[in-house]
Amino acid sequence: MSSELPALPVTFRPGRTRAVLLSAGVAIFVVITAVALLLEKLGPGERLSFVFTGALMFGVLAMLARVKVVADETGVTVVNIATRRRLEWAEIVQVNLRPGDPWVFLNLSDGTSLPALGIQPGIAKQRAIADARALRALAEARALRGPEEHQG
Repeated sequence: MSSELPALPVTFRPGRTRAVLLSAGVAIFVVITAVALLLEKLGPGERLSFVFTGALMFGVLAMLARVKVVADETGVTVVNIATRRRLEWAEIVQVNLRPGDPWVFLNLSDGTSLPALGIQPGIAKQRAIADARALRALAEARALRGPEEHQG
C-alpha cells in the first residue's frame, strides 16, 4: 500500500475551481476598472469607488481560491476560506467524501468534524475522489505506524 501513497509534503487544492475563481476575479476587476475610466461623467472619487469595488470583488474570489490541504511528515494543515488549522496525524480519525458532499470532512479524535475545502468535487469530481483517497491512505498509514517509522 505504501507504493500508492503520495510523496510528502503534498498539497491538495481544487485546481480548476481555483483557476476559474482567479480568472473571474481578474476579469471582473478589469471590466469594472475599464467602465470607471470610460464613463466621462464620473468624478475622481466615483472612479476610485468603482476601482475599489472591483478590487474588493477580486479579493473575495481570491479568498475563496486560497483553500488547500497540505500533508507533511508530522500532520495536515487545512486552509479554508478564512481559517487555518494544523492537525497532527493522530488527531485525524477518518477522511470522508460521501456522494453529495461539497468537500472532504475530517472526523477528529475530539469528536468534531472539520471541513477541508481544499478537496472538493465541484468541477473536477474524479480529481477530488483521488485526492480524498490519497489523504485517507496517508491518514490510515500514519495512524498505524506513526510518523517516525515513515521516514526513509
